Amino acid sequence: MSKRILILCTGNSCRSQMAEGFLRSFSPDVEAYSAGTEPAPRVHPLAVRVMKEVGADISGGVPKSVDAFLGQPFDHVITVCDDADRNCPQFSGTVGKRSHIAFVDPARAEGTDDEVLAVFRGVREEIRTKMREYYEKEISKP
Repeated sequence: MSKRILILCTGNSCRSQMAEGFLRSFSPDVEAYSAGTEPAPRVHPLAVRVMKEVGADISGGVPKSVDAFLGQPFDHVITVCDDADRNCPQFSGTVGKRSHIAFVDPARAEGTDDEVLAVFRGVREEIRTKMREYYEKEISKP
């Protein structure tokens, strides 16, 4: 039985795209989608790069507005940034569980190219760990 999951952040360019990529990789029974409250023009290239390093291809991702999903049913809606959690609209479709798991925005990282890349890798690993935990505790349980 397939589980529908929507991951929300502000720009839908980094954190939610990475979380969607990981959730999709955990099981073919997961229908993961991501969206933003204020979608960016594109997925951040460093998010694509660091995900590719761990075998997850999110290069085809396109930032989408949460408005496109408001009437749809989801088993889980997960916000991954505080702004999206505060500004998450009401869904007219059925939502089984709403959760908030905040991550630092790697797109705001400053420093040398290597320092910024290190932030993206750190956030990627945190997202992988937290999404795996959430999947095992909330999604895959009978």
